[in-house]
Amino acid sequence: MTGRLFSLMATVAFSTVVLSAAASASGEAPHWTYEGEEGPEHWATLSGDFAACGAGMEQSPIDLARNAAFSADVETIDRGWAPFKPAIVNNGHTIQANVPEGNVTEFGGKAYELLQVHFHSQSEHAIDGNRFPLEAHFVHKADDGSLMVLVVMLVEGAENAELAKIWGAMPSFKGEMQGSDTVDLGGLVPKDSKVFRYAGSLTTPPCSEIVNWTVFEKPVEVSAEQIAAFTRLYPDNARPLQSVNRRMILIGD
Repeated sequence: MTGRLFSLMATVAFSTVVLSAAASASGEAPHWTYEGEEGPEHWATLSGDFAACGAGMEQSPIDLARNAAFSADVETIDRGWAPFKPAIVNNGHTIQANVPEGNVTEFGGKAYELLQVHFHSQSEHAIDGNRFPLEAHFVHKADDGSLMVLVVMLVEGAENAELAKIWGAMPSFKGEMQGSDTVDLGGLVPKDSKVFRYAGSLTTPPCSEIVNWTVFEKPVEVSAEQIAAFTRLYPDNARPLQSVNRRMILIGD
């Protein structure tokens, strides 16, 4: 049932992504923010392409409640990630590390290319109502346009060596810098963690409902200084929690 749901979401919503991408390429995409009259409460009114932000029934992020999740033998995700030197982008909404081609992850009998990892403060998802200082999104895309996003919560603790390499080339202003250090994104993923899995949407406009979400239950430590380095630029770039509605949330090893 879950596979059919993901397939239907991709078919219905892919046209929305294409329209939005075309508008962006032509310079016509409406401006949106995380506050005020262009903030999340108003995204759906900024463009017809953003209608799902208000009318969608499978929107993200959500609160992942353990007592409401169904225990399951969830499929292991085979991450084919190789170390790389990323291009670090400040795009005006977040800090994003772009990944070169060839990092393919297998899930559900489908190949997903890892495109980038970006960050949110505070965490967009919650676990049992608890939010975290930062949340990392590892964004993958399949040939049919469907997306798979792996989510890792970041909490205060020891410095993370791989994040330090990304932050070391982080532009303070909108723009792009080429990182000089080789990054192993595996160092930003917890070991031996249960995961939540559910069907949802992009957490930014156009909020298309084409995302297979996998959220690691166990967080990864980063230092207080690393958290502060991001929040100085983006103190609040998290969409508010959305209604779960009638979705099934799975949890398993």
